[in-house]
Parts: sequence; structure tokens; C-alpha cells
Amino acid sequence: MKQLLLVFIGGGTGSMARYLLSKVWNSSGSGIPYGTFTANILGSLIIGLVLGWAIKNNALSSNTTLLLATGFCGGFTTFSTFAYEHHNFIKSGDFMQFAIYAIASFTIGILAIFGGMWLGKTL
Repeated sequence: MKQLLLVFIGGGTGSMARYLLSKVWNSSGSGIPYGTFTANILGSLIIGLVLGWAIKNNALSSNTTLLLATGFCGGFTTFSTFAYEHHNFIKSGDFMQFAIYAIASFTIGILAIFGGMWLGKTL
């Protein structure tokens, strides 16, 4: 039960942070939704940092990892919104924005995971 509460608290906090980021950086006009993009990239970096730190130092308890990685990062990042935004690009015929957003999100997101893991292990 304690683990579920930790994931709930972390997920709620991450979701609120993503919502605020999206309110500030996502424009209602066409173009890249920078709030979602930033949340997904930062979330990838953070989960890399947390898991890299946990692997190297064995200092984070499983409860802390649940709170930060599963809860916060799970709530902060969003695949469903990412997919919906891509749906909108296709629907509007904006294939260039679709491609740029998809390629940048996957490439930079994966690099952020590797960078976070590396940074977490070197700290």
C-alpha cells in the first residue's frame, strides 16, 4: 500500500508540473508543442539521473525510486499527449512538423536517458 501511495504522490506532482509547463510553452497555434516536448525530454533526463544514481551508489531505496522514477517521471512525461499531437499534425496535413517533432523527440529523448544515466553514475 505504501508503494502505491508513493507512486500516486510522485505521479500527481509530475502531472501538475507537466500541466504548468504545457500551459506556459504550448501555443494554441500550429507548431511544435514545446511544453510537451520539454516535459518528455526533461523526464527522460531525470529518470536517467535517478536510475544512474541508484545503480552506481545503491543509495536510493526502492521506495524513493518508485516515487521519483515511476511516479514523478511517469506523471511528468506523456506519451498519450505526444501521440495526440502527432495525430493533429497528420490531420492538418503538416507532415513536416510531424516529422521534426517525432524525430527530435525520439532522438533527444534517448540521448537524454543516456546522458542522465552517465551523469547519475559520475556524480
